[in-house]
Amino acid sequence: MQAENYVTEPEQHLFTEEDIFQHEFASTGQRFLNYLIDALLMQYGLGLATGYLLARALMAFAPDLAYSLFIEGGTGNFLLLNYLLSIFNYLLYYTFCEKVFRGYTLGKLITGTRAIRQDGKELLFKDALLRSLSRAVPFEPLSIWFGDGLWHDRWTKTMVIKSR
Repeated sequence: MQAENYVTEPEQHLFTEEDIFQHEFASTGQRFLNYLIDALLMQYGLGLATGYLLARALMAFAPDLAYSLFIEGGTGNFLLLNYLLSIFNYLLYYTFCEKVFRGYTLGKLITGTRAIRQDGKELLFKDALLRSLSRAVPFEPLSIWFGDGLWHDRWTKTMVIKSR
C-alpha cells in the first residue's frame, strides 16, 4: 500500500461547544414573576412557620427573653427580629430550593425558568448559597437596571435560563 492514498481528515463532532451551551435567558418579566411568587411564599408560608416556631421555642426555653423581646422591647426589637428572620428565610429558601431542586424554586418552576452556572452545569451548594447571600445586599433588586443583569447572577457566575 502506498502512504499517499490515505488522507486524514479532521474528526467530526456531533456537537460543537456553541451547540452545547446555547441557552435562552429568562426575560425580565419572568424574573419579576419568579420574585413575586417566591416572595409571597417566603412571607406568608415560610415566614409564618419560622416565626411561629421561633416564638414557641423562645416561650418554652427562655420565657423571660421572649417577654423582654415581644412585650418590653417594643417595636424596635420586634422589627429587628423580623428582619433577621427574613434574612434567615431568604437563605434557607433559595439555597435549599436552588440546590436540592436543581436550580428551581416554586417561582421558577411556574414560569419555566431555571438557575444554572455560566458553564451550563447544575448549581453547586456553594453557588446556591452565594446567590442567596447576594440577594440580601441592599438595593440588589434594582441592579437589573444598572449594568448587565442582577448582581446575584454576575457575582456568582450564574444565570437564569428558560427551561421549557
